[in-house]
Amino acid sequence: MTKVRIFTLLATVGTLAGLPASADVTLGTSGDPRVDLSSRLTSLFDAESKSVDKVHKRGLSKLIVSPEADTAGLYSRDALKALPAAKGGKEWYCLSEALYFEARGETLRGIFGVAEVILNRVDSPRYPSTVCGVVNQGTGAKHRCQFSYTCDGRPEHMNDGRAESMVGKVARIMLDGAPRTLTNGATHYHTKAVRPKWSKVLRRTTTIGYHHFYRKAPRLASR
Repeated sequence: MTKVRIFTLLATVGTLAGLPASADVTLGTSGDPRVDLSSRLTSLFDAESKSVDKVHKRGLSKLIVSPEADTAGLYSRDALKALPAAKGGKEWYCLSEALYFEARGETLRGIFGVAEVILNRVDSPRYPSTVCGVVNQGTGAKHRCQFSYTCDGRPEHMNDGRAESMVGKVARIMLDGAPRTLTNGATHYHTKAVRPKWSKVLRRTTTIGYHHFYRKAPRLASR
């Protein structure tokens, strides 16, 4: 009799939980027509069901890290310091520079929030499709740009090495696909010290540190 060993995800979970791999079932593939395939499959499913029950009783939750707990680790300065120095290409540099001049004095969550805004704009058809395009949009005429540091008339240099290292790591993390969960899709922000006209027509999504964050209010469906 030829035998086929079937391994399932549930068997793997059972093994991780310190349980015997009871869902590891051996099925006969005899050509005997009297052997009912459905009965063999029923045996397999029964074994899997027992594995689920055992794992549940042992505490399946201990094997799973919640998204909230995983995301929270992003915003630890100690964890950020432990990461190796970040590096990247033009897009990484543009995002790092924007975070340095726009948010380096913010809380760590505030820095991540500004990064979310920039990347949310990249994803929006209303803005350029690259980080550098978003950051430099409108640059040219003094004080007529999206990010003030790019057209305030002053030369900009990242002179604080520790801050530069920090924002570089944040930029790398965000460009590598970290979740954007802080600003609820914001595409705008401003400091608490000012109140631009556009803040009256956009929906405020949250406040982090010294910044208020906004996005365009969803358009209500007309009847």
